[in-house]
Amino acid sequence: MERIYIICEGQTEETFFKELLQQEMMLKGVELIPTLVGKPGHKGGRIKIERIVADARNLLLGDRSAYCTTFVDFYGIDSEFPGKSEATTKQTIGEKAACIQNAMREHIRKIVGEDAIRRFIPYVQMYEIEGLLFSEPRKLAEGICRQELAMELAEIRAGFSTPEDINDSPGTAPSQRLTGLIPEYEKITYGSFAALEIGLKKIRTECKLFAEWLATLESTGSGGAA
Repeated sequence: MERIYIICEGQTEETFFKELLQQEMMLKGVELIPTLVGKPGHKGGRIKIERIVADARNLLLGDRSAYCTTFVDFYGIDSEFPGKSEATTKQTIGEKAACIQNAMREHIRKIVGEDAIRRFIPYVQMYEIEGLLFSEPRKLAEGICRQELAMELAEIRAGFSTPEDINDSPGTAPSQRLTGLIPEYEKITYGSFAALEIGLKKIRTECKLFAEWLATLESTGSGGAA
């Protein structure tokens, strides 16, 4: 069983992995271990490269038989993050993601070395984890027990090529759109219920970058062998 530590930003992501991904990935011979970025108890603020570096170094050098990946959103990373400035000039989310992920990997390579970097899989979610929930608007509405919002959620989804394209403007980021429709929206609970209702298969079908990341993680596994 291959171990993969996931450096993630908060409890929303941690719960998402535990509820939706862990069992599925175990069947592929991969044990996912979410770990919150930064010091225990740290909350808020933009994600800085120093926090990612510290965690990646500790995980890669502390457990030399495990992999390490990241799950931070483009919307929430600091403006000084390697590759962020250049990424904003790119046209597509694929180009933006590749730009910042390559820059992150190169930055960390200089610190952990060539051997450890082979076990590092950089991933930046475009733009927030809530974007994945727009993979199936009707199921999203059902998952949060607001079926009457299905049409409005579908209209938001229809405005973009994919759920991952739903943008990073402060007023129109995926989480802000949900909060605008549902003032009581609670990221951890509502997001988890919605993700379970939608299902991993549908999310992978609709969200190419997320699906490619999962495929990379799966490729490290043993196909379920212990």
